[in-house]
Amino acid sequence: MAVDRSEESSRPTGAVSSRPTGAVTALLTCAMAFSMLQLFLLGALGPRITAALDVSPTVLGLTTTIGFGAAALLSPLGGRVVDAVGPRRCLVALLVVSAVALGLIGAAPGAGFLLVAVALGGLPQALANPATNKAILAAVAPARRGSVTGMKQSGVQLGAFAAGLPLAALAGLTGWRGAVWTAAGAALVAAVWAARVLPADPPPKPAAAIRLPQGAIAWLTAFSLLLGCGIASVNTYLALYGSRRLGLGPTAAAALVAVLGVAGIVGRVGWSKVAGRPDRAVWLPGGLAAGAVGAALLLAASAYAHPLAWLAAITVGVFAVSANAVSMVLVMQRAEPGRAGQDSALVSAGFFAGFALGPPLFGLLASAGRYGPGWLLVAAEFAGAGAVALLWAVRERGTAVRTRTAAVRG
Repeated sequence: MAVDRSEESSRPTGAVSSRPTGAVTALLTCAMAFSMLQLFLLGALGPRITAALDVSPTVLGLTTTIGFGAAALLSPLGGRVVDAVGPRRCLVALLVVSAVALGLIGAAPGAGFLLVAVALGGLPQALANPATNKAILAAVAPARRGSVTGMKQSGVQLGAFAAGLPLAALAGLTGWRGAVWTAAGAALVAAVWAARVLPADPPPKPAAAIRLPQGAIAWLTAFSLLLGCGIASVNTYLALYGSRRLGLGPTAAAALVAVLGVAGIVGRVGWSKVAGRPDRAVWLPGGLAAGAVGAALLLAASAYAHPLAWLAAITVGVFAVSANAVSMVLVMQRAEPGRAGQDSALVSAGFFAGFALGPPLFGLLASAGRYGPGWLLVAAEFAGAGAVALLWAVRERGTAVRTRTAAVRG
């Protein structure tokens, strides 16, 4: 049986509750968008960047590996920091570091500098889910946490939309560097906004020791690892696939990423609201992963029927991308007292590890022009995530039945 066990859940208001809920939700959504904006910019502007810096598709995938590898390694520490110092300090730091990383990406003269800048961008990713989840647990009543979580998680896809449409269009006017620098300036503005909207955190306190994932958190971490492998491959190579295999221009190819982003926003808000009920939430990851398998197969088929790529982008957003938001709702429902930040970080670490592993594998196939087998690999990764989710749901169901039976006999 799912139980909301986090200490923050005992109080529907908290450090951020003195501010309008709408403003706080908007700020958290914005923070999530900037935390991963570099990923979407590298994907959406991939055709321009690879040409300007003379880098191969494999190196483009390596940028994702470096960034999310850093995020995976830093996430457990990031969760501990959030539990210790509070969400406001961490969210302001997240936005400032995002601005610096984006600025350095825009200034990159070659592949080596680009990889260093992307590695720095792993820190905001490591802080994002722990800090925003901690703020929600402190400020939002349990009945509303699902919908608010979906809204703030949709910020990631808002970043995909921004990269795939307005920033890609701006790149056509100012060059890709100008578009990236514009994003960096916007992140600095958001940091000032966060400092003004969020009230001061309480004094820092010691955090619980770092430990390996346990129980439901371990299952969700494994699920997120496989899910991240597939999503990262789509995010990184969808625009390049549209440009090189489907014959789309750079702006139209980037629009595929924007379409995915819009679908992800709708899916994350809708499915997270459904996940607000713990009895339904446990079955959602498996079902969403099954839909993601279908989306990957549509991408494979789009090589022979090009319009299917647009339908596939929508389906990836509705199912695969939404599954990550649902996993965050499940984390908050099962977080142990005092460990909301760290439990969120552990699941995020699995997701980021998937982001680090997936694109290089796909990149080897993309460099050989074998996009079809690449999309089949993505389908297999989503299928693995679905299998993990189904096994966990059956286990949870069995535990709930045994608990009810024992209560009746008692």
